[in-house]
Amino acid sequence: MVQGLQDNPTWVLTLTMALFAALAAVIVHVGVRAVLKRMTHHSVILSAMLDQTERAGALALPLLAMQVVWGSAPDDLARIAVVRHLNGLLLIAAVTWLLVKAITGLADGVIARHPTTVEDNLHARRIETQTRVLSRSAMVVVLIAGIAIGLMTFPGARQLGASLLASAGVLGIIGGLAARPVFSNLIAGIQLALAQPLRIDDVLIVQGEFGRVEEITGTYVVLKLWDERRLIVPLQWFIENPFENWTRTGSQIMGSVFLWVDYATPIDPIRAEAQRLVETMPEWDRRVFNVQVTEATDRAIQVRVLVSAASSGRSHDLRCKLREGLIAFLAREYPQCLPVTRQLNDQPEWTAPGGAAPGGAAPAA
Repeated sequence: MVQGLQDNPTWVLTLTMALFAALAAVIVHVGVRAVLKRMTHHSVILSAMLDQTERAGALALPLLAMQVVWGSAPDDLARIAVVRHLNGLLLIAAVTWLLVKAITGLADGVIARHPTTVEDNLHARRIETQTRVLSRSAMVVVLIAGIAIGLMTFPGARQLGASLLASAGVLGIIGGLAARPVFSNLIAGIQLALAQPLRIDDVLIVQGEFGRVEEITGTYVVLKLWDERRLIVPLQWFIENPFENWTRTGSQIMGSVFLWVDYATPIDPIRAEAQRLVETMPEWDRRVFNVQVTEATDRAIQVRVLVSAASSGRSHDLRCKLREGLIAFLAREYPQCLPVTRQLNDQPEWTAPGGAAPGGAAPAA
């Protein structure tokens, strides 16, 4: 191969020009990136996109410069068609990678502009959910387009590539039933991103499990349960089944503490103690406080203490502290009012008038 190049001065000249073009493209990439970095340092989104596309741009620009050199070379040059085709495939792969990383940087920048670390993060979680789901869907489309364009460079696979590029539904037909769940979840992901019945960090109850939305991918949702387990649920499930969302319109939530006490229990002291306790607890947001008797059975009454908090986590801690404090108060001040089961074992024996014992027998002397 080396001897062949030495015998063909046109190939030596073309290869030298290609190497110089690649080197020039690298220098241009470094210079332009330095200028853009200084111009976009004030923009979180542009800076994130620039950082994400650094490596992909460093590969795509030299390949583009070399493709221009290969394209300007004589057509009768030995094996130039193979070199053009190979460089073209690499260029398509690099541009696809560049677009995917640009979408990733755009998503990271948008999310960074709206952090979810603030107390009232409903708007930020809405944006993060839409950004992540839509960016992943866009990446899938870009990958399909890149594969399709790459296939179209082969004459035998041009028809398949055109079909993939024209409609992703053809891929579903080719894949058959095996590909149906993938596209169903992809469509469900777009529906979830637009309608947003759930968002990142939402508190959900799914089939009796309590957890937060930790991640939304292109095919499933990851719920972080209260005991550190992870529940993986397909996206399509949320479209077809009902579920509870405790933070749909806001993170604020109300919680209840229930106490079962005796009928003789005074309610006003419980109400006063509950108010004293809740005012000392930082988890209470001072929106709602109420004490009511909500149930009465043949054995006891139910006292409900209703309180509010800024989030479900704070509400849980608030209810636990309040419940412990009220139980201690009742045990200390009104132990006789705690629920008990009465059984009279020392009932006096009944005596008939005239001193006769039950059954007509005379009392013992």
